Amino acid sequence: MSGVLSAPAMTARRDTMVRLAPGIVLSAVVAVAAVLISPYMPRALPLPAMVLALLIGMALHPVASRPNCKPGMTFSVKVLLRWAVALLGLRVALGDIVALGPATAGLIMLAMLVTLVGTVGLSRLFKLSDTYGVLAGVATAVCGASATLATSTVVPDYKNKDADIAFVVVGVNLLATVSMLLYPPLCHWLGFDDRATGAMLGGTIHDVAQVVGAGYAVSDGVGNSAVIVKLFRVFLLLPVVLSIGWYFTRSGARHGAAKVPVPMFALVFLVLCILNSMLTPMHGLAPVYGPVKWMLTWLSTAGLILAIAALGLGTSFGTLLSLGWRHIATLVSSTILILIVVTVGLAVIG
Repeated sequence: MSGVLSAPAMTARRDTMVRLAPGIVLSAVVAVAAVLISPYMPRALPLPAMVLALLIGMALHPVASRPNCKPGMTFSVKVLLRWAVALLGLRVALGDIVALGPATAGLIMLAMLVTLVGTVGLSRLFKLSDTYGVLAGVATAVCGASATLATSTVVPDYKNKDADIAFVVVGVNLLATVSMLLYPPLCHWLGFDDRATGAMLGGTIHDVAQVVGAGYAVSDGVGNSAVIVKLFRVFLLLPVVLSIGWYFTRSGARHGAAKVPVPMFALVFLVLCILNSMLTPMHGLAPVYGPVKWMLTWLSTAGLILAIAALGLGTSFGTLLSLGWRHIATLVSSTILILIVVTVGLAVIG
């Protein structure tokens, strides 16, 4: 009968699940531990679950270095990650983006482009690879850790790639936390109104959590504006990832797992974004769509945390510490670059 797996196919599937189980289970344990610990972090060190999962995973690297753990960890980073990123499309509504207005939207796109290209230039200046420059640039320009993980699926594999990814994830979170504290007073000193303050915070801070923290610490209006601008940057994750995949494919580089420059997860991201834009205003569907959206968004977050836990398990602290000051300088300079472009742009457009 069609649709029924043959005995050999069922055996192969079972063998695959058994082979992947140790690495996936270990990654899941680390992810759950990070989620449970995160609410109890001190105010002086408010590390989110995603960063904690990375750090706990790295601490357990000696355990994860066993051969039976590697297949499941690789599956988590290469496959599970893609679908977790795809589900991010449910967080974006096109109507909110249209409400930004052409001037603000144009400024944000310009700032993202300048930051991405400029960070690659900075990586060359500091004698680092273009690939690291792309990972750091996307993290700064788009949406921090999520953008870094998404981009990692379309850039070529190379030595210490996992260490570079881990470094960027930790670095952008620390920089975003510093920005969350420093940027609201900076906006006040510059004389920005609520609209400009929201655009500045949403257009420069790396991660969504810190954008929310910075914006709503000022006012509800600033928080709303900041989140909309930030979601616009998240929406642009799709064309950014596609462009980067196309660039490396055009230059003859081989992707680690992506064989085509248009990854399926990016198309799913776009479809879900369009569906979210269509279904959210339909109040009659709210009792059905609301819970479904919540569940899928939760699965996206869980998948991202599990994938980054697997990434941490495959990375040692020694490898991360050996990267050196050039990696730090590139990431900090990238953060300063997008701050300058957005701030000057807002001052010009009023």
